[in-house]
Amino acid sequence: MERNGLSDRRKEVKIGRWVLGVSGFLFVSFFLAPLTLDPGTVHDVEGRANVIDFYSKDGSGSYGNLVKYNHSHDDGFHEHEGYAWSEMNPYAAVIYAFGDLNCHQKHERSLEINGNQMPVCTRDLGIFFGLFIGGLLFTQRGWNRWTVKDTCLSLLPAAWLIPVYDRNWRLFAWLGVGFLLCTPLLFDGFYQLLTDYESTNYKRVLTGIPFGFGLGVLMCGMFASRADAFSAAGEVVLPGNSRFALAASADQSESE
Repeated sequence: MERNGLSDRRKEVKIGRWVLGVSGFLFVSFFLAPLTLDPGTVHDVEGRANVIDFYSKDGSGSYGNLVKYNHSHDDGFHEHEGYAWSEMNPYAAVIYAFGDLNCHQKHERSLEINGNQMPVCTRDLGIFFGLFIGGLLFTQRGWNRWTVKDTCLSLLPAAWLIPVYDRNWRLFAWLGVGFLLCTPLLFDGFYQLLTDYESTNYKRVLTGIPFGFGLGVLMCGMFASRADAFSAAGEVVLPGNSRFALAASADQSESE
């Protein structure tokens, strides 16, 4: 019997592998895609997040190629260039299209490989690496425990969770851990947005990793938490031999 009271955890392993597989494929592809292009194909790019800007050189989805940004950096004054991922080889096109849709692709916040700007910024690199680690850890230590928060908390050592379940601090623990994982990214990003502080690509990677890790665990927990795997809530094995009880049943027991 597994630590959650079920006979196996094949579902949890499968979900964890999906998360680590997809995120791992994208993470590695961010490095490989620039190598499949001629040097200088993508450089000095700046787009917008959550919008298609570089589908073509002109026409639909070409905002990033039509709007020219002229400004100076530490390396001098220059005009931002553009590119069209629809004209790339199929593999690079898919990866750069993903980056175009999901990332601002600011060149000063991105790395270059083979003379080409990577499809996503350094912050996103950290996030996807964190997603991979979250999926990997869930395949090893994740258990379906009825609810999303309890499934996510299952990754923590049981000894840490015993007082949490004894006092029913599950929600506070779940939100607290999530807040801690998000804090480095939020502080670095908003401090940069609201002040003259400028982060570095090294810091962007490091602050993105815990955020991505938390997101990966949350994704696994959302798909792995299945109440229908148990015949009743009381069958879920929890740390410290705690048990779930319906609110009505608990109130009735107290009245007796």
